[in-house]
Amino acid sequence: MTVNQISIFLENKPESLSELTDVLAKNNINMRALSLADTSDFGIARIITDDCAAAEEILKANDYIVKTTGVIALEIPDEAGSLNKILKLLASNGRNIEYMYGFTGRKTNSACMIIRCTNMQKTEEILESNGIHTISQEELKNI
Repeated sequence: MTVNQISIFLENKPESLSELTDVLAKNNINMRALSLADTSDFGIARIITDDCAAAEEILKANDYIVKTTGVIALEIPDEAGSLNKILKLLASNGRNIEYMYGFTGRKTNSACMIIRCTNMQKTEEILESNGIHTISQEELKNI
């Protein structure tokens, strides 16, 4: 099952990221995860929030260019080697990871990895058939 990630296009200037987080904070949107990438012309912030629909609406109302994408959220034990096992499993099944980032939750002893890869449905099937828990949008609110 995929969760929603919001990609926000930002100007390459010092205050862009703090302006984004200010808009989210003022509207009581909690970011669960953030990944930031840049190009020579602009930056891309990828975020997972506690309320994707509200965040997207608020960002658009504040003139941000946003795109919502499905990603897979994995719950993995917060211990050495856990991520490596999953990466080997995906590689041995021909899955190419386009990007990945992670965070730890407040209420569990697990880490959460956000991944985007080729053929998301097949990737989910591989993970679930190997006992790897994928986190739902609802579960993300409680991590």
